[in-house]
Formats: sequence, structure tokens, C-alpha cells
Amino acid sequence: MSALNVARPGWMTEELDMLADAADKFFERECVPHYEKWEKDGIIERSAWEKAGQTGLLCAAIPEEYGGAGGTFAHEAVIIGSLGRAGVDSFGIALHNAIVAPYILHYGTEDQKRNWLPRLASGELIGAIAMTEPGGGSDLQAIKTSAVRDGNQYRLNGQKTFITNGQHANLIVLVAKTDPSEGARGTSLIIVETDEVEGFKRGRNLDKIGLKAQDTSELFFDDVKVPTANLLGDEEGRGFYQLMEQLPQERHLIALQAMAMIELALEKTIEYVKQRKAFGKAVMDFQNTQFKLAECKTEATIARVFCDHCTGLLIEGKLDATTASMAKYWLTDLQCKIIDECLQLHGGYGYMNEYPIARMYADARVQRIYGGTNEIMKVLIARSL
Repeated sequence: MSALNVARPGWMTEELDMLADAADKFFERECVPHYEKWEKDGIIERSAWEKAGQTGLLCAAIPEEYGGAGGTFAHEAVIIGSLGRAGVDSFGIALHNAIVAPYILHYGTEDQKRNWLPRLASGELIGAIAMTEPGGGSDLQAIKTSAVRDGNQYRLNGQKTFITNGQHANLIVLVAKTDPSEGARGTSLIIVETDEVEGFKRGRNLDKIGLKAQDTSELFFDDVKVPTANLLGDEEGRGFYQLMEQLPQERHLIALQAMAMIELALEKTIEYVKQRKAFGKAVMDFQNTQFKLAECKTEATIARVFCDHCTGLLIEGKLDATTASMAKYWLTDLQCKIIDECLQLHGGYGYMNEYPIARMYADARVQRIYGGTNEIMKVLIARSL
């Protein structure tokens, strides 16, 4: 039950209600009981991916002819909400579903779509996108990973870091330079099936502040050879434009993750302060608690309305880069602010990992960094002024 009282968005349907119910039950049954172990292991079990595929929670927005459920981004938004409600935000299916698969759907050839999308939908393939390099984060034009054409193959050389699903991924959308002299116009996206190549290595499963169950990794490409048919689309040099076209969806996805965690933090905190006693009465009875939660609920309500509005725009193909940047920066800033307030209301227990709010606090911080830092979001918004 949400702590917010927000009208149902127009894009929500009875079918999506059924999906939300199925997803809620799946994550509670298949993920929540194992999540503490997965955090200690630093990775989600592969079997969870396969079960998600069997349940129809992978590639829900991919057309049925390519193995998906034939839905829209609304289906992905519902699944992201269910992940948040269950508190299993380290499970990297949102990136797999709403970032990796759409690149292939929108830019892949017919053969590429029929080859890769059904296996992504089943969980046979787990997707990742390799953009970031050790020498730079948000500056995608400055990447050094190279893809040199050699007959009917590309030779790939370079290093990537902070790659979500990095230990599991066996299909990687690699951002590489096919023509370094052309700057952004020399960038291409190349698909690497890791089980089919030599010279590919996974580095460390990185030790992070939060998202402990997410296998975030370094990847190394040492003269890896892939067919030229693995170029995403049929023309070199389109990679930067493909990335720019898809970034609004990625950034709104991050905003939706923030919104789900905000609602969960409020629900858990309201429940806690009603039960916790101090000075002979419930913590909820103190005016400071009421005022803090009133502020949080107000800001969260505004955020939910804006998120639902942006989801509607995205479904209609109208979400522009500026608005997506607003959603990403403002929601993730708000996520960190509200979770910090909620942790404070837990007192000392809020700092203990046995309480969900502590994990939410650690998990939230990276949201302001990945997908483009919030400082970059403000630069992009400022350009529209």
C-alpha cells in the first residue's frame, strides 16, 4: 500500500495491474528470501534471471515476434515499481529490459533482432552496455576502446569499468571507436557475445558502497574478434547518435527507480515511527516527526505526478532529453534527501544494516552519478533556456 494518494495515471490499465501483481509476487517469492545471501555473494543467482524469463518479466516491451511480451514502456515502468516495492534494486533486469534490448530492437538488422532478442527475453542471454572507461565517465566522445576492421571481422581492444551485470553478462553492447579521427561520428555500437569470443576477460566484481548484490565489473577486450555483422545496424559511425536517442529512456528509468525507493522508504518509516516508543509515546506523536514526514510526503507526491507524466510522454514517444534530464536529476536528489530524513527518524537503528532504510541509504547514492551525473543533467537543461 503506497504512502501516497495519487490518482491513477491514464496509461495504467487492468493488464498492467495484473502484471504488477505477478511481478510483486515473483520478487517476494524468488528474490526477497535470497537477497541477503546475494548481497554477501556480490551477485544475483543466474537462476533468478532464468525464472524471470520464464515468468515473462524479461523484455516485456519487446514485440512478440522477437520473443518478448509485446508491451510498451508502461510494462517496464510497472516492473521497475515492483522491484522497488520488494527492495531488490540490485537485480539488473531494468537495464537488461529497458536499455540493452531496445538498442537491438531500434537499431538492429532483422537478423540481429531475431538472433538476440528471443534469447534476451528467455534469460539465456544477460545484457550489459559497456560505455564507461577508467579514464572518463560522462564524456562518451572521449572513449578509447577501438574496433578496427580486419576483413570480415572487427578487432576490439580496450577496457570498460562500472559495468552493470558485468559478471553475468554474455551479450554486451560495446561502445567503441571505429574511426578515431571522426570524434563522435567515429563511434559505433558493436555486439559482443562473450561465450563466442577469445580475448575477453572480466575483471573485479567491484566492491561498492551500496547495491551490493549487483555485479558491477571491469571488462577487458584484448584483440577480441567479432564478425562485422555484429555492428549494431548497417552503418559505422552511428553509435553516438544511437546513444543520444536512447539516453532519455535510460534517464527516466533511473528516475522511476528513485521514485520506487522513495515510496518504500516512506512506507517503512511511517510503519516504524508508529511502533517505536520514545519518552513514553510513539515517535509518530512528536510534532517534528509529523512535520518531517509531511514535507517528505508532499515532495514525493509531486515527484510521483511528474514521474507518471514523463512515463506517459515516453510511451507516446514524446519524452525529450531536457525533460528526462529534469526527472533524472531531481528525482535522484530527492531520493537521497528523503531517505536521509527517513533514516534520521529511525534514530540509531537507521544506521544498522538489519533495517531496510540503511540499505536504501547506501543504494541511493549512486543514482546521482550513473546515467550521466546530475551536474551533466543541469548542463543539458541549461542549454534549453
